[in-house]
Amino acid sequence: MSADRQYAVASILFDYVKSPSLRHLRDPHSVQKVSREIVKALDGASSVWKKWEGQREEVAQAAAPCWIPIEDLQAFLNTLPGPPLTKTDVEQRLRAIWEEPHTNYPKDKLKDGCVAVYQTEKVHGTEMRAIIGALQEHIEREEERLRHEQEQSYRRWREEERVKLEQRFHSGADCGWTQIEKSEAFYCRRNGRAFRIAQGKDQRWTLYRVQEIDDKGELLGTYQGRGDANKALKKIAYAPEPER
Repeated sequence: MSADRQYAVASILFDYVKSPSLRHLRDPHSVQKVSREIVKALDGASSVWKKWEGQREEVAQAAAPCWIPIEDLQAFLNTLPGPPLTKTDVEQRLRAIWEEPHTNYPKDKLKDGCVAVYQTEKVHGTEMRAIIGALQEHIEREEERLRHEQEQSYRRWREEERVKLEQRFHSGADCGWTQIEKSEAFYCRRNGRAFRIAQGKDQRWTLYRVQEIDDKGELLGTYQGRGDANKALKKIAYAPEPER
């Protein structure tokens, strides 16, 4: 790598790590942005996209996920310095951006919202670069909302599965490990036999054979991890009952 190219990459990285926020540094969008800046610095004049330098490239990168009508984007880009762009120029440059590593096509579920924001801002006379900024903020909010909804849905599913397992345990059916009424310990049934496992302050797991939930139980062993306890349980649960 030449000294000039190395200096260009180093300058981009130095600017990036100046951020005091670890969340910003680890944010996928921020990483993608700095990656694109590095690639652009390395490609330089060797780029096959001859019409896409300076402001045009920056606008295309920003507009790529925003569901902006191609004709409107083309018209705006042609107001910026550079040779005239055809509709195909714009369509294919966007497609190339979407197919770059760590970049995705615009999300279908965000299309209607983006189009609504775009049309509203266009009617108000907002200039294109400001509309793109508003769309980026809209997408960030919507993606955060969708992530929150997915997390809530996953939590509901986990709780529903826990309740199903708890009901199976109480019914006497075999079931995997579950917390009973959100207890710290976990309970399961194997081969009709009930077991409890709990983690101690030393982070080790202690396995018991129990008859009832509140039963102190019979100590079966202490294990480094739950995986080790599960391996032992496969044999213990199907071993002959001791003579009494």
